[in-house]
Amino acid sequence: MEGQLTFLGTGTSMGVPTLGCSCAVCTSTDPRDRRSRPSILLRWLEGDKERVVVIDTGPDFREQALRNSLRRVDAVFYTHGHADHIMGLDDLRPLSFTVFREGGNIPLYASDATADVLRSMYDYTFSPRATYANRARVSIQPLGDGGSVHGVSFIRIPVLHGEMEIAGFRFGRTAYLTDVSTIPESSFALLEDLDTVILSALRRKPHPNHATVDQAVGWARRIGARQTWFTHIAHELGHAETDRSLPEGVALAYDGLTFPIDLGSLSL
Repeated sequence: MEGQLTFLGTGTSMGVPTLGCSCAVCTSTDPRDRRSRPSILLRWLEGDKERVVVIDTGPDFREQALRNSLRRVDAVFYTHGHADHIMGLDDLRPLSFTVFREGGNIPLYASDATADVLRSMYDYTFSPRATYANRARVSIQPLGDGGSVHGVSFIRIPVLHGEMEIAGFRFGRTAYLTDVSTIPESSFALLEDLDTVILSALRRKPHPNHATVDQAVGWARRIGARQTWFTHIAHELGHAETDRSLPEGVALAYDGLTFPIDLGSLSL
């Protein structure tokens, strides 16, 4: 089944331009150098109804949703509980009413650790004593090994973000791994036979919690997908200059980049 993937954001936790910075990338006029916090959007048709899944809702989610004309969200998968991945959860409120009127809540798939952060940060939404009438109609679901949304399977790919285990995801012949510093050997088996892989590549200088460009290129070669896109990009990397230095089949993503993907067979 064919779907569509859109990069909602491709930047780091501080975004690009970074506040207070006047470097060449932060002052660039190339729109591809303007990077909001990292997130992707998946769309597909189930009959005549559009289905929408988002991976992570960062602090820029409202503007990202407006730019992409979102009218509904059927599910959210969370990679981990850091601010740049969860602080847009409250902006699901108006979108959640559409699903609520259809008889349910938006499921939020999260690991136990991420769920604890969400419940703490959004107590007024998740507390059994919550009385806020316009709270988001959402429910936290255990992530486990992944989840299924209207027939599309999302397989959890365990990766490391520094010393913290977080979740990447595979859906059909595409995989999304952001904020990754190490891919465990056992996870490479879940990354075989891909058309597209998305990997974080922060900068060229080493970082304790994020992959460098050279690390990500090495993973791309090992995984062997037809196309590799880099995301979670810092202001040290100018789009045009960096792209010219990358091998064939590897490129920097940018906010708004959209392309078709194979989501696998629709389960009956």
